[in-house]
Formats: sequence, structure tokens, C-alpha cells
Amino acid sequence: MELRVNGTTHEVEVEEDMPLLWVLRDALGLTGTKYGCGIAQCGACTVHLDGVAVRACQTRAADVAGAEVITIEGLGTPDAPHPVQAAWIETQVAQCGYCQPGQVMQAASFLAETPDPTDDDIDAAMGGHLCRCATYPRLRAAVHDAARRLAEG
Repeated sequence: MELRVNGTTHEVEVEEDMPLLWVLRDALGLTGTKYGCGIAQCGACTVHLDGVAVRACQTRAADVAGAEVITIEGLGTPDAPHPVQAAWIETQVAQCGYCQPGQVMQAASFLAETPDPTDDDIDAAMGGHLCRCATYPRLRAAVHDAARRLAEG
């Protein structure tokens, strides 16, 4: 099966119904996308599929053929972080950090659709992501900061 991930085409030999999460982690070695619950409830495995945030644990490998998958590794780099990643760092959102790749991916997708969000918009968009460290106030502040960064270009 041929998959396009982070701008690179990969040929992988996996079952069509294998969850994208395991293709990314086990077949491609991209371990930034995390396994949390396995039932699409926590958001730790969020990636972009053609720019839309999806849960990789419940997305079949066959369903991404021909699409562009972006993981946290493909969103930005340490030298050139995506504005959401830069805002996350500056706002010091992460504590344990486990849920953060999924949170960042959700925020980036959300801000592409909603460039000037209210607190209620952010809460609704990010509400499906669980953070056991409860950094939600910093997360909201980081999304506002990222929106500002994106608007400034």
C-alpha cells in the first residue's frame, strides 16, 4: 500500500484495516502520534488527513490511500516550528506532554478553519481532547496566541 505522510510517499506492507496509528508508529517509526485510548475518545492520536484533524486509532490504512497525512513530526521543526507549536512552547502548555501532539494537531486544524476564535470556540473544538494534567487554561491561551501568530503571518 502506498501512503503519503509528511510530504513523503511510503510503500508499506500492512493490512488494509490496520489502524493508521500503528502504520505510523510501527511501520514508519513516527512515534510522535500517541496511543491513548484506542477508541477515538482522548485525542492523543490526532493527525491531519488532507488538512482535517482525524483520530489515527480509528482511521484504517486503506482509508488514507491517495490522501496527505501530516503528523506532529511533519507540522514544523525545532528550527522552524509551526505557529501552534511555538505558542505551545511559549505558553508552557505541556506538563507530562503525552496528549500534546494530538492537542497541537487539533489546534492547527481548528485554526485553519477558525482564524479568530472565541473562548467558547476553542473549548468546543478542543473539548474532545483529554489532558490528565488539566492544562486547559494554558491550552486556551496558547490557541489564542497561535491565532495571533498565524494572523501576523
